[in-house]
Amino acid sequence: MKTLILLLALVAASFSASAQQATAPAGYSEMMAATITELNSTGDPAQLKQIVSKFERAATAAPTDWLPAYYQAYGLLLTTFQTKEDAATKDKYLDQAEAALTQARKLRGDESELLVLQGYIYQARLGISPMDRSAKYSRLVSEVLGQAKGVNPANPRIYLVLGNNIYFTPKMFGGGPEAAKPFFEEGKTRFAAYQPSSPLAPNWGERQLASRLKAYEQSAGVQAAK
Repeated sequence: MKTLILLLALVAASFSASAQQATAPAGYSEMMAATITELNSTGDPAQLKQIVSKFERAATAAPTDWLPAYYQAYGLLLTTFQTKEDAATKDKYLDQAEAALTQARKLRGDESELLVLQGYIYQARLGISPMDRSAKYSRLVSEVLGQAKGVNPANPRIYLVLGNNIYFTPKMFGGGPEAAKPFFEEGKTRFAAYQPSSPLAPNWGERQLASRLKAYEQSAGVQAAK
């Protein structure tokens, strides 16, 4: 019976992968790879919006693949961080990001990656109005990243986003740069061992984490020079 169940599971997985490939047009993987490279290479809000539109079209072209919806959400998140538009507009981008994330979850995307991105979206919500939103969203970030860690503790993006959350938490509440540093260091260790599950799988965050750690080194250098 166990052998039969395993065989059926393998057949189902094979069928799912074949169905996904069958619905993706020729050149789909190459287009996605190029668009992901674009996404990781710009901080211009106008370009980010164009890139998000490309992922929307990719989602239509390959309706069973969760990655276009995931990157659509990530692109909207980056737009929120980079744009100088008002708070209401930023919240609207994040509403759209969460809707895309919900679609990626329906398509059975990598749960750890989806949870990390959800935590990052909560962090962006907090950043729009820190005084009013800190109590709610700082807690939500910690909760959802805890869930992500339970699913896959080897995911390095968990420690980047968690470190960011602690970094910007006031020292009186247990936060601040020094409290965050061990999480960034853990993230560096995790990135060193990390291997994406596929060429198109999420692989962002290492440069941001390296930038955080470099700031600590520079600060230590300034202190030593005094």
